[in-house]
Amino acid sequence: MSAPTESLQLLSPELLAKLERLELVSRKVFRGRMKGERRSKRKGQSVEFADFRNYVPGDDLRLIDWNLYARLDQLFLKLYQEEEDLHVYGLIDCSESMNFGTPTKLHVAKQMAAALGYIGLCRADRVSIQALGGQGRRAPVLRGRTGLWQMLQYLESLQSGDNVSLLEGVKDFSIRNTGTGVVVLLTDLMDKSGFEQALRLLIGRRMDVYIMHVLSPEEVDPPIRGDRRLIDIEDGDQTEITVNAYVLDRYKQTLQSFLTSVKTFCSRRGIAYIPVLTDQPVDDVMTKYLRQRGVVR
Repeated sequence: MSAPTESLQLLSPELLAKLERLELVSRKVFRGRMKGERRSKRKGQSVEFADFRNYVPGDDLRLIDWNLYARLDQLFLKLYQEEEDLHVYGLIDCSESMNFGTPTKLHVAKQMAAALGYIGLCRADRVSIQALGGQGRRAPVLRGRTGLWQMLQYLESLQSGDNVSLLEGVKDFSIRNTGTGVVVLLTDLMDKSGFEQALRLLIGRRMDVYIMHVLSPEEVDPPIRGDRRLIDIEDGDQTEITVNAYVLDRYKQTLQSFLTSVKTFCSRRGIAYIPVLTDQPVDDVMTKYLRQRGVVR
């Protein structure tokens, strides 16, 4: 089946080939529902030997190494590396503020979500890439490489405009999805009600949480000068300002203070924080930057 033209804009064939060799890193141990291709930190039964341990009453006699018993006259159990699947959630902020920049923050978030989802599909993980808000309720839960096209079609259908708060979006997600696993939140964190409560809710779900903070270069270093009327694209609030060197310097200080507060919040709570600018090639983000940050290997 050939990929739709729109889908190829999210993942190029060259990037797909690179992603097949990667694996998402989980910093926590989750009990998967089905056997998968992911090597677990737990010991169980599989074809790959892991270790020995002493026999204790009640252990499964089928696991005793009788050859070792014949040599040492002691009972040892053979342990095997257990493989398990993982539930991978990608949550995309589709608020109107994400429809900014060239390319837009939403488009870049879709690209990274598609790439992370494909990595999970290649490893037989259960993958659910979904929008925060109403569009997330029709998101499919997929497993295996054959789910790629369905995932891409869903991502291409997403539009900006779901101006739910991060907290409301995460609450809705938590009600609809009861499992645990790795959750990657792709957002610009531009929420007047704050981001802290939403992240606390994900932590309370015992999720392994990653934040991919998507910003455009125009937001980091605004190319504007002179008298301007600024309109909040989400709630319509307006203000008039004169943009000069002093105002831009204050803006950059405020932005840097905000970014520092996000990093500190995440660091103290075991959340992996990954800032991403929209002018970074998605190939480099996925195969180099995220590998350096320990998100994939």
